[in-house]
Amino acid sequence: MEPKSYTKATLVDLLDRVLDKGIVIHAEIMISVAGIPLIGVNLKAALAGMETMLEYGMMEEWDRSIRSRAMEDEKKNLIKDNKGYLWEEQSA
Repeated sequence: MEPKSYTKATLVDLLDRVLDKGIVIHAEIMISVAGIPLIGVNLKAALAGMETMLEYGMMEEWDRSIRSRAMEDEKKNLIKDNKGYLWEEQSA
């Protein structure tokens, strides 16, 4: 009798692992007919959670710009409560 291992991985487990650790795909594809190259594709893709991307130094500038833009938008927006506007920027 041999020991058997039943490991059931679900799609959620796979997605959790990919977002946590990340996955990088690099593919170069060349389509040719009769030895004549017609189409070349160079694909580089990275899939990971935002924390993992930033940990490895990817997308830092994008993250900074998005955060600063969100802060600027928040300052520009009108804040409402039940009584109306709390403050409003004055136009010059």
